[in-house]
Amino acid sequence: MRTLRINVLIITVILICIGAVMIYSASSIYAQEQFEDAMFFLKRHLLFLGIGAILSLLFLFIDYKKLKKFPKPLLILTLLLLVLILIPGFSKAISGARRWFRFGSLSFQPSEMANLVLIIYIADFLSRKQDKIENFFSGYLPVVLVLGLSCGLILLQPDLGTALAISIVAGLMLYIGGVRIIHLVSTLLLALPLLMLMIFSVPYRRLRIMAFLNPWQDPGGSGFQIIQSQIALGSGGFFGQGLGMSRQKLFFLPAAHTDFIFSIIGEELGFLGVAVVIILFVLLLFCGLKAIKNSPDAFGYYLGLGLILSIILRAFINISVVCGILPTRGLPLPFISYGGSSLIFNMASIALILNISRGSETL
Repeated sequence: MRTLRINVLIITVILICIGAVMIYSASSIYAQEQFEDAMFFLKRHLLFLGIGAILSLLFLFIDYKKLKKFPKPLLILTLLLLVLILIPGFSKAISGARRWFRFGSLSFQPSEMANLVLIIYIADFLSRKQDKIENFFSGYLPVVLVLGLSCGLILLQPDLGTALAISIVAGLMLYIGGVRIIHLVSTLLLALPLLMLMIFSVPYRRLRIMAFLNPWQDPGGSGFQIIQSQIALGSGGFFGQGLGMSRQKLFFLPAAHTDFIFSIIGEELGFLGVAVVIILFVLLLFCGLKAIKNSPDAFGYYLGLGLILSIILRAFINISVVCGILPTRGLPLPFISYGGSSLIFNMASIALILNISRGSETL
C-alpha cells in the first residue's frame, strides 16, 4: 500500500511539473504582450501551487473520518457561495459568465469547491444509508435534490461543463454504491430534454455543437478554436516542434495555457508528449483505485472513489474536447492547465486519497 501511495504522489508531481513548464511555454509571449512580464502566469501558477500544497498538507494529516461531521455545514456554505456569485457586486461578469470571486489579483471559483463538497456529501450519504440505498425516497431522492440544486446554481453562472462533470461523477458513485439502475436511468431520461433545451436555446452553446459537428462551416468564428487546436496537434508529428517552439500559441489558439494546453503539448512535444500525459492519467486512475480499494471504512472508499473519478473524468473530457471528440466544454486539464481553484482542489483531492489509503494500513 505504501508503494501505491508513493506512485500516486510521484505521478501527481510529474503532472504538476509538466503543467508548470507548459504554462510558461504556452503563455510567456501572450503575458509579455499583455502584462510586460513573460512569467506573469507562471508566477501566479506557482502561488496557487503553494496554496494547494498548504491545503494538501492539511487534508493529508487530518483524520479524514472527521469530514463525516461536516457535509451539511459545508454544503450550506457552498450553496451560499454559489448564490452570492450570481449577485452583481459580489462577483464580476467575464464574457457574460459569473464564475469567480475576485480578491485583488487572485480569484476563487466556488464550483470547484462544490465538486469536492458534493463528493464528501454523497460519500457520507452512501456510507450511512447502505440498508436503504435501494429505496427511492430515502436512499436516492435526497441526493438527487441536493445535486439538482447545486448543479442548477452552477448552470446559472453559466457553467454547463462543470455541472455535467459533477453529475456524471455523482451518478457513478450512486451506481457503485448500490442505487437501483432504474432510478438512475429514469433521472437521466427526465434530464435529457432539459439538457437539450439548455444547449439549443442558448446561441453560443448551439454554435459550439455546430462547430463540433463541422468546424469548417465557420472557420473564422465558432469553428476557429477547434481548428487551431487540431492544427497544433497535427503539426507536432511524432517528436514535436520542440519545447517553446509552438506557432499556435502566437495568438492563434485561444486559451492556449488554460483549456487547450494539451494542444500546445502536442505541438511542442508531439505524439510522445501527449502519450506520456495520457499514460500518466491512466496510471493515476489505476494506482488511485488500488490505493482506496482496501479503505478501512465505507466513507473512505466512496470518498476516494469519487475524488479519483472526478480528476480522471475531467482529464478525459478536456483531452476529448481538444482532439475534437467532444464539443467544447470549458474544463481545464487537471494539474496541467493554468487555473487556481482547479489546481488547489485537485491537489487537495490527491491528499485525501493518500490519507484514505494510509488509513488501511492501521487495520
